[in-house]
Amino acid sequence: MVRTLLIRGMLVGFLAGLLVFGFARVFGEPQVDRAIAFETAMDDARIKADAARGIHDAAEPELVSRPMQASYGLLTGVMVYGTAFGGLFALVFAFANGRLVALGPRAVSGLLGLLGFVAFYLVPNLKYPANPPSVGHPDTIGLRTELYVVMMALSIAAMVAAVMLCRRLAFRYGAWSAATIAAASYIAAVAVAAWALPAIDEVPGDFPAVVLWNFRTDSFGMQLLLWTTLGLGFGVLTGRADADRGRRSMRQISAAWR
Repeated sequence: MVRTLLIRGMLVGFLAGLLVFGFARVFGEPQVDRAIAFETAMDDARIKADAARGIHDAAEPELVSRPMQASYGLLTGVMVYGTAFGGLFALVFAFANGRLVALGPRAVSGLLGLLGFVAFYLVPNLKYPANPPSVGHPDTIGLRTELYVVMMALSIAAMVAAVMLCRRLAFRYGAWSAATIAAASYIAAVAVAAWALPAIDEVPGDFPAVVLWNFRTDSFGMQLLLWTTLGLGFGVLTGRADADRGRRSMRQISAAWR
């Protein structure tokens, strides 16, 4: 059963990757090109200023061409990302279905998609929002990545704790009150984590605000598309498979009584 769910999740993740790739090509890549153009202009100005002072730096070789990055590189990245998250989503569903909440498979899948979007992306992104390639200093990229991963790990841990708290309180206070208390606990926990972690603001003052806004909204849209496809697509396939299995069981029972 778990193997079937895992394959199903990876297939849905593969489809989600295709959708995200199309979205990124149409909406995201133009913003990346504008950010790179800004970075190139700044580098050209710096090189000219250094040349005027007699400083000549050798240009760094381009390891991967920009057309390759925007096509096959992007496709490979989102496909691997989507398929991996699809498999992870299926494993979490296999554990949660019938254990954590008394809901059908479609509702469980949709709920997991919502919680995953919030815990994996929305909350960490509020603390450390996505930035175009030209934003930030190369020397701090490791630190920025580590802080984002730490924030994401804390958000996921707080979400798991909130779900377990909701499940325990539901027997005493009812589902609605338990969900409200758990949500408030999650918000409080991630708020404390966001306050404790250091802030990073490396956006140049002259960076185009429209490009930055569009890049971040496009990043939001790609993640929303990914998790929506996982939650709804996996739920539809699983619910349909359960319905087909139920109909086959009913036919077998009817045949046995004839």
